[in-house]
Amino acid sequence: MRKKKLLVPLLVLLSPLALSSFPSWSGPETAEAKPASGTPKVDHIVIVVEENHSLREISGNKSAPYMNQLMKQGANLVNHYAIEHPSLPNYLDLFSGSNQGVKNDKPIHSFNTDNLAAELIKHGFTFGGYSEGLPKIGFTGAYDLKTKYARKHNPWADFTNVPQSANMPLTSFPKDYSKLPTVSFVIPNMDHDIHDGTIKEADDWLKQHMSGYVEWAKKHNSLLILTWDEDDRSQKNKIPTVFVGPMVQQGDYKQKSNHFDVLRTIEDSYGLNPLGQAKQARSLPIWNLR
Repeated sequence: MRKKKLLVPLLVLLSPLALSSFPSWSGPETAEAKPASGTPKVDHIVIVVEENHSLREISGNKSAPYMNQLMKQGANLVNHYAIEHPSLPNYLDLFSGSNQGVKNDKPIHSFNTDNLAAELIKHGFTFGGYSEGLPKIGFTGAYDLKTKYARKHNPWADFTNVPQSANMPLTSFPKDYSKLPTVSFVIPNMDHDIHDGTIKEADDWLKQHMSGYVEWAKKHNSLLILTWDEDDRSQKNKIPTVFVGPMVQQGDYKQKSNHFDVLRTIEDSYGLNPLGQAKQARSLPIWNLR
């Protein structure tokens, strides 16, 4: 492991282009954390977050054939809810177990509190955030109007204890999926997350960018989580959420759940300390442990 330790100081000398070859940031080597009892260890998790649509707007919608295909393939949470409105607090809830006191979409914040990325790094795992349209690695601006990137959909940019090298454009997402971080977020731009674009545009984008990973995950003990930040205030914040991977039991799950339960499920998969409201949440009973 000495070679790994020598690489870390060199990162400060590398250009952003060179940094693109480092798809994630890992922390110092520690004793390996183990999954919680009854929870399988997952090699890679990719979480894609869409925007502002209720479950009934997506489920059965002919403009979203790929999203509905994933719902049939995986553990489909049919009684799942966002925490609040508007967008940014929900991203913070999902990422850190708390909205960190944020109640609006003002995009520039700075926190040094516990979060999923920091916990993964502390326990020797890796994390990467991939945002479509992010101008460069470590970009901290609020928006890029040309690419339709929005920092309010990128919660790890708000935490000083997450290395800037983990804040990457989608172009850094590896084509060799075995090089993915332990846990990744993929955030489409404002058109492709259905914030500004159509459901069909988002569905086409998702199939184009994630179908390859989904097929690979089925053979490599890995998982896709597709969720939404919030609904459009039409269904009491009930949102679509589906887990797709070889370790999940397919079917519709009617147990009421929310962002904190998703976070707790990820934490339990790697033996991490539950964060914020995830301490009171329940890991989702979706696993096929036979």
